[in-house]
Amino acid sequence: PRDVLARLLYGLRVSMLFALALVGVSQTLGAALGLLQGYLAGRFDILSQRFVEIWSALPFLYIVLIMATLFRPGFALLLIVMTLFSWMSISFYLRTEIYHEKAREYCLPARAIGASHTRILFRHLLPNSLTPLVTFTPFAIVGAISALTGLDYLGYGLPPPTPSWGELIDQALLPENRARLWLSLSPFVAITVTLTLVTLIGEAIREAFDPREFMVYK
Repeated sequence: PRDVLARLLYGLRVSMLFALALVGVSQTLGAALGLLQGYLAGRFDILSQRFVEIWSALPFLYIVLIMATLFRPGFALLLIVMTLFSWMSISFYLRTEIYHEKAREYCLPARAIGASHTRILFRHLLPNSLTPLVTFTPFAIVGAISALTGLDYLGYGLPPPTPSWGELIDQALLPENRARLWLSLSPFVAITVTLTLVTLIGEAIREAFDPREFMVYK
């Protein structure tokens, strides 16, 4: 017998650490590429955008299955593989936002006074283009937790005896455990509450850091 509450809490810690690490790395990579695409434009934008479109067409689940067959799944391996396929979506949104922002009037005086590209990017464009990044980060965390839970349930996630919600769901659905409803309800409730709280916290952060909330048109 195992302590279900303890495994739920350990599973929460593992899931949150994995999701935060994955989202932090993937959002940074995607934001950096989108920032450069939108600012440099031209040939760099065309070539990199074609690469992103081709890379996004690769089947993520098949590659995870192949990697799990060739190597022993672990925290670092899953983090690397999922990072390779999680950075693309934010690059699309930030690229579009940078294209929109760099055409606004406040960029022209910055160029006219001789501001460097680094200053324009990080002091002017990026702070005014954080809306998609802040908006989609909570949903990326939710997606990372859900993906890790699904892979653990399928047996391609973290290796046992690592406590995870997907493993708890898999154990709860065994024939000898189906009559014990608390085994199936507890991970479901934990996942639902966690994803709801992450979404609400993300919405509050988005409202607090949205630059458009403080815009004044004259």
